[in-house]
Amino acid sequence: MKHVFILGTRPEAIKLAPLILELSKSRKNKVIVCSTGQHKSMLSQVLEFFNIIPDYDLNVMTENQSLFSITTSIINQLERVLEDESPDNVVVQGDTTSAFAGALSAFYKGIKISHIEAGLRSNNLNSPFPEEGNRKLIAQLASYHFCPTELSARNLELENIKDNVFVVGNTVIDALLLGLDILSKNEHKRKVLNEIDLSKRIVLVTGHRRESFGEPFQNICDAIIELSRKHKDLLFVYPVHLNPNVRSTVFHNLSKLESVKLIEPLEYPDLLWLMKQSYLVLTDSGGIQEEAPALGKPVLVMRKVTERTEGIEAGTAKLVGTNKNAIIKAVDDLVENRESYNKMAKAVNPYGDGTASKKISEVFN
Repeated sequence: MKHVFILGTRPEAIKLAPLILELSKSRKNKVIVCSTGQHKSMLSQVLEFFNIIPDYDLNVMTENQSLFSITTSIINQLERVLEDESPDNVVVQGDTTSAFAGALSAFYKGIKISHIEAGLRSNNLNSPFPEEGNRKLIAQLASYHFCPTELSARNLELENIKDNVFVVGNTVIDALLLGLDILSKNEHKRKVLNEIDLSKRIVLVTGHRRESFGEPFQNICDAIIELSRKHKDLLFVYPVHLNPNVRSTVFHNLSKLESVKLIEPLEYPDLLWLMKQSYLVLTDSGGIQEEAPALGKPVLVMRKVTERTEGIEAGTAKLVGTNKNAIIKAVDDLVENRESYNKMAKAVNPYGDGTASKKISEVFN
């Protein structure tokens, strides 16, 4: 069976890498990897870490690219790739523009589509945007739906999608365990991470969502400013996303604070290491909501809604939005109340046990 994997961002690469490696073990499968290059520099780091070399690189990334330009460029170039390869199956992951454009291209060619991490829903088309819309559209086109949890499968059932729905766990946990194993076997050069003062409690901060551009990001910065002044034993480490809408606000507000360390986006192994050293995580990232609990790290989600409600229900994560006072109150509680911290840190991660890739592979074999 020939599988073409279409990916374009770092989260996609992280979550698809263990499945690419798993399927490649069997002679029954031929695996073709197509990188759209939607976020090229951040994507290539992950593929190199997992020793995956793309067969195609569409190189669509341009400065200040729009959703229109990304989508049309990917579709136009994928036509040739799918014609040349004639795969049995196109694999896409999650909710990115690359995933949506890949699924639509496969649909136009009459090729079966496998959707990894299917069924997540925030039930708000504008948050996250455009990801919520992308997920719902992919679901209508996919032939196979690989859901991380029972809740995500129920979400599909509510949309009358019942065939070829499999609950397998999330491949991000597979990647996390695989990544930690790779790090344990190789001396990890931490570069900028050597400069982080580990005598302090580390608060890892990540933020990049479009819906938070402007005032919401200002609110997040204001909360970090107040928290850094209030808790001298905390060190806020913020790998700042490359998007200029994020960088302008973050650097303007936080660059001169002694208890805040702004660094460039981290390579995946560095992020794993830093997450493992952290006391808690402030994030709007989807993947980190799933990864950090596997390491026993409480997650405060800086979004109004999340499509990963299982973590909220399990107690591994808490939704705090972008309200300054709500963020401060939640961090205060985790820092000052050991019982609150342990309750989140020891909650059972609902996103799987690291066997998702094997379960998906068994469906095809």
